[in-house]
Amino acid sequence: MGHFTPNTKRFAEVKEWIFRVTGFICSLLSLGFEIILASSRYWRLWEFDNNVVQLVYIGLWEAYYHWEFNFSDTETIILVHSSVNSTWTISPEFQCARNLMLLTILIKPVVVIFSSAAIRVSIIKSSVHEIQIVCYKCSVLILIITSLCTIISVTWNHVVDFYGITTLDFPPTFPVKKEALIKKHSTHVFPLGLLTTTLSLFGVIMFLFEIRSLKAQSKMNAQHDLKQADDSSINEGSGICEMCQ
Repeated sequence: MGHFTPNTKRFAEVKEWIFRVTGFICSLLSLGFEIILASSRYWRLWEFDNNVVQLVYIGLWEAYYHWEFNFSDTETIILVHSSVNSTWTISPEFQCARNLMLLTILIKPVVVIFSSAAIRVSIIKSSVHEIQIVCYKCSVLILIITSLCTIISVTWNHVVDFYGITTLDFPPTFPVKKEALIKKHSTHVFPLGLLTTTLSLFGVIMFLFEIRSLKAQSKMNAQHDLKQADDSSINEGSGICEMCQ
């Protein structure tokens, strides 16, 4: 039986490293996708029946459109951007997406910090499981919160844009009116939001497995220490009896 103990221990350590590294990579990737989502100009892509502006790309904080005009008998197209500010009519789903995505970007880096700290602790002193468990529990909580924020943002935006009636509207000075809208195009925002949420939840699963593994190791270490203490007590008692004899 003793022959299998080192192999079993080595296999457990490999599993732990798989869990912690996979969870860290998923958290890092999901953070990168959150930043891409928040800065994307494709939250809405509207097509208009207009000679000057045909497509308007609407991001959470800026809108873009190609402006066609003639300059010296030459047709010129330039990319113009306009801030989505208080002059716009901001719809509830758009304002919600802004707030939730901003919250996500602010708190998700904490997951990367905590998971990095847990990995660092395991490298320096692998027996300190309590600190690692706390780090992973905080990471799991934040990943769940950010997953909800992301899925609510992209789903509500997608559903209202294609199946509902949105109140999002341009300012009076915008070169095209919403009444000229003829088509709404699908973009990468919704599937990217689903992918980001999936990565976050996969990271949650990995961290939960790691927490379970760390708790099992802590329990085994405690039992081992207790057994060693009992053996020491027995040995001390036997030594006293031999002296008495």
